[in-house]
This record gives sequence, C-alpha cells and structure tokens, in this order.
Amino acid sequence: MTFPLGRIVIYTKKIPEMVEFYSLHFGFEVVRLEDDRIVELRPAAGGAALLLHPASKGQKTGQSLVKLVFDVEDVEAFCRNAAKRGLVFGPVHRADRYVFANTKDPSGNSVSVSGRAFVT
Repeated sequence: MTFPLGRIVIYTKKIPEMVEFYSLHFGFEVVRLEDDRIVELRPAAGGAALLLHPASKGQKTGQSLVKLVFDVEDVEAFCRNAAKRGLVFGPVHRADRYVFANTKDPSGNSVSVSGRAFVT
C-alpha cells in the first residue's frame, strides 16, 4: 500500500515573503487557521500542501538537502513569465529528454521547475 505525500513543512524566518513567493509564482492558496502559527499553502491543481512553520532562532535558513520541484510543461516559457513578475531562474539545463531551471525562495531553499513529468 502506498500513501500520498500530503504536506511539506518549510521552516522559515520570512513567512510573509514566502507566502507571496509561493502564491504569486506557483498559484498556492493561503490558508490561516485562527491561533495557529503555521501558514498552510494549498496547491490549486492538487498535490502536496506547503506548511510554513516559523523557524527557531537556532535554525539556519537554506541549508536543507531538499529541493521543491514544480512540474511545468514549458520550462522556458514559465521562466520568461516568472521574470516579468520578478522571479529570476538560473540557466535552463537540458538533461536526457527534459529541461529544468533552478532558483531560490526567500528563505534560500532550492526550487526547480522541470519538464520531466511530461516526458513520454
């Protein structure tokens, strides 16, 4: 039996910036529960939700070994449109039969857009 991945917790000291980043560039809906310090970002198209959790003073940002990868059919077009909204990706890389590009979120976490899911 397999279980779907439901949520990914991201520890951050920049919750407002992270909310804006993921909602503006990747279409997440912001959900805030009363008296909850965690902000939930729900994807409009399905998939795992992101939980933005306040980082403790001892946690350093951007040092995890995790990268969030968003499936995008046309990576180059997505990167051009993202640049118009102020999100700059690095170069588009070609790997086997798909392309991808990388950037960082406001907390320094690695984020990628990839066409791998659309390879047939």
